[in-house]
Amino acid sequence: MNDTSASDTSPHDIDGLAENVPSEMPAVVARRYGTAEVTSIEQVPVPTAPADGVLIRVEASSLNALDWHFLTGTPYMLRAINGLRRPKRIIPGSDVAGVVVAVGADVTDKRVGDKVFGECNGGGCAPYLASKSGHLVTVPDGVSFEAAGATPVAGLTAIQGLRTHGSLEAGDHVLINGAAGGVGTFAVQIAKAMGAEVTAVCSTRNVEMVRALGADTVVDYSTTDVVDGGARFDVMLDNVGNRTPKECRSMLRPGARYVAVSGPKNNPWLDPIPHVVRTWLAMKRSDASFHQFVASPNAEDMTSLAELLASGDIVPAIDRVIGLDGVADGLTEIGSGHAPAKIVVVPS
Repeated sequence: MNDTSASDTSPHDIDGLAENVPSEMPAVVARRYGTAEVTSIEQVPVPTAPADGVLIRVEASSLNALDWHFLTGTPYMLRAINGLRRPKRIIPGSDVAGVVVAVGADVTDKRVGDKVFGECNGGGCAPYLASKSGHLVTVPDGVSFEAAGATPVAGLTAIQGLRTHGSLEAGDHVLINGAAGGVGTFAVQIAKAMGAEVTAVCSTRNVEMVRALGADTVVDYSTTDVVDGGARFDVMLDNVGNRTPKECRSMLRPGARYVAVSGPKNNPWLDPIPHVVRTWLAMKRSDASFHQFVASPNAEDMTSLAELLASGDIVPAIDRVIGLDGVADGLTEIGSGHAPAKIVVVPS
């Protein structure tokens, strides 16, 4: 994995940025629902900054499971907000790190030349992206655009899952099921920064990576069943949803918090809803509480992530850096559910 904590070495000069914005740009586009083969690289218009937002020259983005769901339109209920027959959101990439090149009329907290990062409504797999200003915070000094671009969606999911919904406290014992993916690699580091004892579950090939992130105990699920180990946890952050409700309940202490991030994806109509409902009902019959959520852009949480990046308490685990021509393969790997760490996209 790449250590991306080094200071930024972007070759671009920030002087005169607004004057240099082209009218068109290449972008990864999916104009219909499907898997990665429906994507192509097209010339599209460069967006304009909305009144409450900014135009960003994208230095780095990254791929998330969220992009796969929008690409495939699954679960199908997602199409109620993204277009029933064709997607409204046609450019993947919900993460962005880059430089502000234009500012909307109502924006007072950003200016041209600011280095920012955050979660956006797609569009990161292109050289320019328009985003609401309130979703963005400053890239800390000494943090690369690649590290910042890898952080927003996965980092927000991890910190909101642990802190907001899991009420994690120093000294708690937390189980992170699915510790080698984007959310999991952030969750291991955030939990350690919060003073927790971390048990992490992953596959054989990722054991050393997850251990290097700071996990106290790493369980290789191909050789060891964490359920049989007898450990009990204060918080379970479940990025996979592959354990039965009974198994989950058996691993939790009285008063524990079970936090569901993801679940099975075998049924495009309903998953992960049946698993979530069954687990919720099981937790009602126990002393543990059930929490299911979808992470949302939040300036306070983004500021916390920026501070953790600046201090070195989190260093994004990056599997590889790709250009626009590698996005289709990256999305396919994300869709498999077995992508390790983060795939970062540098669009130009």
